[in-house]
Amino acid sequence: MATFGYCPSSVGLGKHGITDPGDVFWNLPPAELYEHSLRASEGSLAAAGPMVCTTGVHTGRSPNDKFLVEESSTKEQIWWGKVNKPISEAHFDALHKVVLDHYRGRKLYVRDMFAGADEATRIKIRVVNEFAWHNLFASQLFIRPTPGTTASHDPDFTILNAATSEADPAKHGTRSKTFVVVNFAKRLILIGGTSYAGEIKKSIFTVMNYLLPQADVLSMHCSANIGADGDTALFFGLSGTGKTTLSADPTRRLIGDDEHGWGGNGVFNIEGGCYAKCIKLSAEYEPQIYNAIRFGTVLENVVMHPETRAIDYDSGEITENTRAAYPIEFIQDAVIPGVGGHPNNVIFLTCDAFGVLPPISRLTPDQAMYHFLSGYTAKVAGTEKGVTEPEATFSACFGAPFLPLPPSRYAAMLGERIEKHNARCWLVNTGWSGGPYGVGKRMNIHHTRAMVEAALSGGLNDGPFEDDPVFGLSVPTRCEGVPSEVLTPKATWSDPAAYDAKAKDLASRFVENFKSFEGVAPEVIAAGPKA
Repeated sequence: MATFGYCPSSVGLGKHGITDPGDVFWNLPPAELYEHSLRASEGSLAAAGPMVCTTGVHTGRSPNDKFLVEESSTKEQIWWGKVNKPISEAHFDALHKVVLDHYRGRKLYVRDMFAGADEATRIKIRVVNEFAWHNLFASQLFIRPTPGTTASHDPDFTILNAATSEADPAKHGTRSKTFVVVNFAKRLILIGGTSYAGEIKKSIFTVMNYLLPQADVLSMHCSANIGADGDTALFFGLSGTGKTTLSADPTRRLIGDDEHGWGGNGVFNIEGGCYAKCIKLSAEYEPQIYNAIRFGTVLENVVMHPETRAIDYDSGEITENTRAAYPIEFIQDAVIPGVGGHPNNVIFLTCDAFGVLPPISRLTPDQAMYHFLSGYTAKVAGTEKGVTEPEATFSACFGAPFLPLPPSRYAAMLGERIEKHNARCWLVNTGWSGGPYGVGKRMNIHHTRAMVEAALSGGLNDGPFEDDPVFGLSVPTRCEGVPSEVLTPKATWSDPAAYDAKAKDLASRFVENFKSFEGVAPEVIAAGPKA
């Protein structure tokens, strides 16, 4: 084994059981990782400078292949079930051996970094990869230490990413050959059988969702930005709802696009980069993201012209889940370090393919808790095999796949903070208007931006408002820059009776989903739709 790179830690790979790898490269800068990746034919160089890579059969996360180790120190706290599936310590140890055997004699890339911009609660992390482009991805997504300061870096959590290794379900207790396994006791994460880089990012988010609440810090699947007056806003939302797009606002400074903590001093970014969806990306609608795609950015599963090397952002030939990973510094005037004050506004984003939720509505604290726990959005026809019409999706706290603790724990913390800091709460529908998917049209992004701007600036505070009879939401009847008929969903439908039927259908789905939550205050339950 030969060691190359910059400032390797005195806490070596032996800590993780890695004793006989091939050459090991520590903390290489992006340019060198480009060279390694291109020489190994891991990716291609696009015209504007980004590295373009494909992820094989896995073009998204594999939630059914993710496991938490069932062990005594955390067993009683974990939210076991469909999201958090247990795996035994013996099976974990066997998988660890698979990874170590896979690493034997193999070239490895190591990166020492941080998760959490708040120095009081941040953790030291280490990522070990077999692919240079995966190491580049990690470099751009997490918080980078000052060069030359990692000589004694002793990681609190380590990811061993052996992308081309495979599990044997019969031996290892997995569902398939793919595995993402978190061991809180050993502070170790194993990834194999998938080249999708998002597993690296989200496994650390899972860890922070366990650790931060123990320190009385709310961990959140949300983006955050700051206005000219220092007002902070949070944007919660599932993939495809506009969380990254709406927070990347040229009139406000971005704190982060996906993962944050809310502690005693305010909000902070967990990451040091952005992981933006880039399907149909354009300079007109998303200028900050568009301009961030340059040398140092990793593009996943985009289609590139073979001669010009230009990117076709409109193409979903490989997947609709095309992604761009870049350091937050690539966003003009981003907040560095990524910290802000206590939020003035909390926005929940939903993409309602049924076309019945208002484009914006004001929430009471109880309604905020209801919609936070519900975490509603909708899949549309064609996005997944077997989906032929809009399908309601509920993901607790707008991030259930990453929550190791019960959702009520996070909801209670959010409720306490909203009340203490008097934050205004809003529900914004970025989905369909004038009818459901296939009939109506997607909300105009310019209208959505105008409504969000009015909410954040206080332009909607004094109304007037009307109550939605089905969902009980307080809906503004005027908003500068938005036609008044757009604000009332039923007014945009040509068939009012069809709207009523679809609204009652969605309301009943909310009510049925909410039955899964135990111990919720009656006033929160009463704040939901009327089925």
